[in-house]
Amino acid sequence: MRYARLLKSIGLLGFSMVAFWAAVGGGVALDRLVFARFVPLGNIPSGAEPDFKLMAEAWNVISLEYVDKKVVQPKKLTYGAIGGMVNALGDTGHSSFLSPDMVKLEDRFVEGNFSGIGAQIRMKDGRVVILAPMEGSPAKRAGLQSGDIILKVNGKDVAGQPLEEVVSRITGKAGTKVSLTILSPKTERTREITVVRASITIHNVTWARVPGTELADIRIAGFSQGAGKDLEKILTQVEDQRLAGIVLDLRDNPGGIFNSAVGIASQFLSSGTVALVKDGKGNIEEVPVKGGGLAVSVPLVVLIDGGTASGAEILAGALQDAHRAPLVGEKTFGTGTVLKSFALSDGSALLLAIAEWLTPSGRVIWHKGIQPDAEVPLPAGVEKLYPEAMKDMNADRFRANGDVQLKRAVKMLLNPKAGRTKAGAAAG
Repeated sequence: MRYARLLKSIGLLGFSMVAFWAAVGGGVALDRLVFARFVPLGNIPSGAEPDFKLMAEAWNVISLEYVDKKVVQPKKLTYGAIGGMVNALGDTGHSSFLSPDMVKLEDRFVEGNFSGIGAQIRMKDGRVVILAPMEGSPAKRAGLQSGDIILKVNGKDVAGQPLEEVVSRITGKAGTKVSLTILSPKTERTREITVVRASITIHNVTWARVPGTELADIRIAGFSQGAGKDLEKILTQVEDQRLAGIVLDLRDNPGGIFNSAVGIASQFLSSGTVALVKDGKGNIEEVPVKGGGLAVSVPLVVLIDGGTASGAEILAGALQDAHRAPLVGEKTFGTGTVLKSFALSDGSALLLAIAEWLTPSGRVIWHKGIQPDAEVPLPAGVEKLYPEAMKDMNADRFRANGDVQLKRAVKMLLNPKAGRTKAGAAAG
């Protein structure tokens, strides 16, 4: 198949993705098909001369007439124009332009180490939205939550600013501070927070025994390098301890490297398809499950929410379509394009959607998301309970915790008929 031959020849896979910026969270996204070291240089395309001349006219007017000459910087104008072209496609939060610095930050995220506040952000409806704070990060300690909206950075309004500009304002060396004005959409209240930037090492797969049970809670925070091997080690530990079931927590997971996502899905599926790829001509090809999974028959429930995006949606959709596990929580983010990265001559890059991911049954994820089988909203003000917090928790403290999503998943594993609806509900 054409798609399979392409992947074999380049040896690098990827998903579509929300903008996952290293300056604040860890890299723009890895969910991409291939980093194509290619850019068509040379002549202006036939028929496009009037448009290029129009852009030159605007450039000249700005350069000659704008009152604040110190802000008229050629590189900034160029990047603004390129970013504007990408934004004009309407693929908000997916296709994007990366400056050379953002490309370098992306590479650091692939390696699993970076400096920042530890929060994934993206543009949504013209606003800068926190997709998810990383566990143990400065952003998490400062109280940032999934869905929070950044209104100001160091007192300056970011409304209408390109995401790259917002990222550059938040970026800084470890140990330095940045002030953020945050709007909580649940309470409609604003608050001021100060975050101390730090060097962050990503731990994408963690686990703990659910207090008072024989169940494992496995959290996958993203699909960077090494996540698949980390999961294998954890599944071996779960098997050695003869635990009876697994809660797979994909909440606040923005996606990551495609090979990692496929490998992780294959740990829970014995056969079939992980995802479908639909190109611009409507051609569809399958991404098959790899063999040899360690947990293909272990009872499983998956947690999802509005911070579950891209590769995590593919994983959730594959498990749901295969009737392998019910999904509990809230509708996912709705990221579903395949991005291809085109390097430009100065080290910047374009991430452009060239195809679309579908679930194995052909359900659309892009702009629709994946619906849970059991819809369980998390109450306002309640923090999600992740494995690190459970390690020293007893059964009484767990029962008193307010994470109703996790508690519903545990209940469904202990009593499979409790709150379960038919798996495979339509997305969106």
